Amino acid sequence: MLELLKAHSSVRKYKDEPISDEVFHRLLHAGQHAASSHFVQAYSVIQVKDSQKKEALGRLSNNEKQFKTAALSLLFCADLKRGQKAVELHEKDIVGDTVEDFVVSIVDTAIFAQNFVIAAESEGYGICYIGGVRNNPAAISDLFNLPDYVFPLFAMTVGVPDEKNEVKPRLPVESVLHVDAYHEDKYEDQLKEYDAIFNEYYRKRTNNKKDLTWTETMADFLPKERRAHLAEFVKSKGYLKK
Repeated sequence: MLELLKAHSSVRKYKDEPISDEVFHRLLHAGQHAASSHFVQAYSVIQVKDSQKKEALGRLSNNEKQFKTAALSLLFCADLKRGQKAVELHEKDIVGDTVEDFVVSIVDTAIFAQNFVIAAESEGYGICYIGGVRNNPAAISDLFNLPDYVFPLFAMTVGVPDEKNEVKPRLPVESVLHVDAYHEDKYEDQLKEYDAIFNEYYRKRTNNKKDLTWTETMADFLPKERRAHLAEFVKSKGYLKK
């Protein structure tokens, strides 16, 4: 299991081999056994079978190519609608517009999805998370009739890998682990060492070679405001009003 977890890399091209509903449902069932805050299970997943909707999802998420070969095209949604329906059965009203509700729905969905990923990879399938869904969340919500308290968090393609990338070297454990307090003074030296490792990976990998360091990629990415439209969209779905 440890070797499986350390072998993950994104897959964007798949072999023409289907995944049966029986297998898919078995993998989803494993995903459902992830931890859930107060057992709300605040997530849903939409399997996209319709070819026109699949094409539209690829276009709206700027990932058309990989959807064409994937055996499964999935949309993972943070979801408190089912919880709202449960509350209404007892003639009560949900309070779902707080930051806590928003965090719970996102965390539940992410943990569920990652459990599903581990189950899929354990059986030889490859996957790719697609955060590009958040480029056009309103249009995607309309495409799949998502009601209030349901919003698209990310998509995922799944299939038998036709090509597989080398595993990117992660930050050293010492960089992400802090003992008893947060120690930011260690980063300067550790990031220089990690940059050297990351650059070597980029220069030697099989496809799309680059001469870049990790800090250079962060310096290009993090100073930019991204997806500023999300705040208003999330509020339009009933979240973050308080």
